[in-house]
Amino acid sequence: MNKILTFFVLFFIVSSAHSQELMTVEGAVKIALENNYKIRIAVNELKIDKTGVSAGNAGMLPTLGATLNNNNSIQNSSQTRSDGNTVKLDNAKNNSLNYGVVMDWMLFDGFKMFARYDQLKELEKLGDAQLKQAVITKVSDVMIGYYDLVQQQQQLVALDSTLVISEQRLNLANNRFTIGKASKLEVLNAKVDLNTDMTTILRQKELFANTKIRLNEILARDTKIDFRVINEITLDEQLFLPELESLAQQQNPQLQAQIINNNIARLQLKQVKAARYPTITASTGYVFSESESSLGFTTSTNSRGLNYGFSARLNLFDGFTQNQQEKIAKIQLENTDLEIEQQRQALASQLGIAYQTYLTNISLIELERNNAVIAKENLDITMEKFRIGTIPTIEFRTAQLNYINAIVRYSNAKFQAKLSEISLKEFAGSLMF
Repeated sequence: MNKILTFFVLFFIVSSAHSQELMTVEGAVKIALENNYKIRIAVNELKIDKTGVSAGNAGMLPTLGATLNNNNSIQNSSQTRSDGNTVKLDNAKNNSLNYGVVMDWMLFDGFKMFARYDQLKELEKLGDAQLKQAVITKVSDVMIGYYDLVQQQQQLVALDSTLVISEQRLNLANNRFTIGKASKLEVLNAKVDLNTDMTTILRQKELFANTKIRLNEILARDTKIDFRVINEITLDEQLFLPELESLAQQQNPQLQAQIINNNIARLQLKQVKAARYPTITASTGYVFSESESSLGFTTSTNSRGLNYGFSARLNLFDGFTQNQQEKIAKIQLENTDLEIEQQRQALASQLGIAYQTYLTNISLIELERNNAVIAKENLDITMEKFRIGTIPTIEFRTAQLNYINAIVRYSNAKFQAKLSEISLKEFAGSLMF
């Protein structure tokens, strides 16, 4: 029964590895960026911001419109003229009709329109920074999920090797028991350990499958899609903190968003201060006018022509509202200055902590690699001694478990180092493909 189960597990691993399509981390990122709803929404939001950047939206261009006014009345009228005669008319009809094309143009508003135009540009930059943040966050999630799957696969392979060793150990114990060189207890211990290893590998297989489902979920695609991943985790061991700090100051989307918000607040203050200046508006139009009256010296009139003029307005007193709005705008600007400093401090702290973890994990990789080599050599020696019966079963099992634990720690050390690398590049704003 144990041989059948062993064959089933090994067959599953081998056949699955050959039948599935290989997906690289670059391919996984591409799929996620194409499918992710949050990123697609951010792209559309950026398109909206870009569309909004226009002179017309800032109030720089004139407005042109067609007008039509038609007024009618039915009245009982009585007129006393200068000669003393009185004229009366019941149900007298009167109407007037005006139509034409008019244009209004704000010529000066205290430079508010120019500040508004610059603000629209900053809003576009903010949308771009928010899109970049969404992309970097999603790339980070995909890479973490992908390399977690690689780690699970490495551990599955390691457990597969120990399963083979446990099977060999059981065969040796049976042979030795058959020829009378071992007790039944040794055979039973070998069976128990083999069953334990099979349970472990089945649990690991379950974890591997669940990790694959979660990665498919991150990629926003059918969770039943099967695939293979690469066998090794590659690391960038040439990261330096000063370079990362410099990149973060220039590229970190969250910091850039705070800087842009500061610019927006500064432009908002300019718009508020613009109310202290006069506003000058020009208006013109070509208007047709018709009127009819049932009573009076003139029963109908018609006119058409060009109308034009200017208007100006200066606020002299508004109940101190202008002063209050300027104070509020200045406080908001001051808050954005504080938020920038807070973000820079937090970013420096996050980079420092992540970099120290990165250095530690890089050092642990070499240590765990050496431990894995030593554990393998110890297992080989122990295996030969077990074959000739010079060591007890428990010593062999200890060497076997030490080897598996060393392989798992080595795999985990590489994964943790990769997580540190991803975090550092995410903070620096350089985690892109």
